[in-house]
Amino acid sequence: MTEKEKMLRQLMYDANYDQELIAERQQAKELCYDYNHLRPSDETSQRAIMLRLLGSSKEAFCILAPFWCDYGYNIEIGENFFANHNTVILDAAKVTFGDNVFIAPNCGFYTAGHPIDSERRNQGLEYAYPITVGDNVWIGGGVQVMPGVTIGSNVVIGGGSVVVHDIPDNSVAVGNPCRVIRAITEADKHKSWDRGL
Repeated sequence: MTEKEKMLRQLMYDANYDQELIAERQQAKELCYDYNHLRPSDETSQRAIMLRLLGSSKEAFCILAPFWCDYGYNIEIGENFFANHNTVILDAAKVTFGDNVFIAPNCGFYTAGHPIDSERRNQGLEYAYPITVGDNVWIGGGVQVMPGVTIGSNVVIGGGSVVVHDIPDNSVAVGNPCRVIRAITEADKHKSWDRGL
């Protein structure tokens, strides 16, 4: 079994010395570099690069530079996807976003992790678990989403949160570690901002 096959099957794998994975990361980084150095007005070239980089996308999306990812082909975005500046997606495993997902600046989605024990970690071994984000999700500034997390639909993640556990549908969650603080209710339709997040 190749290191890439291990990676995609959520087994421990070595990404540091495997030539196939190194080449794929290099290709993705080159595309990210080209994307990040385009003029903001060059929307045609931006779209062309993203369509080459991403695993799949719907018609309407916007990703503001700078943007970085590891492979690109493991990223799937839904309709009306928006990612603000400094989004990082380490996509050794699938990262799937539903429709109407809005990501604030400086957010990270990390499928890759390393063993807790130093012996295996120092050998360069790592693992990758998928991240899934549902429909109608707003992720606040500086949020970090860890390997294996599922964020449900109709969710708000408060700024600065570190998401290490699944977050259910129809909830507001915040903190480190991120936890649900309340449900989204009908009353939320009548206010524009909740400082209590």
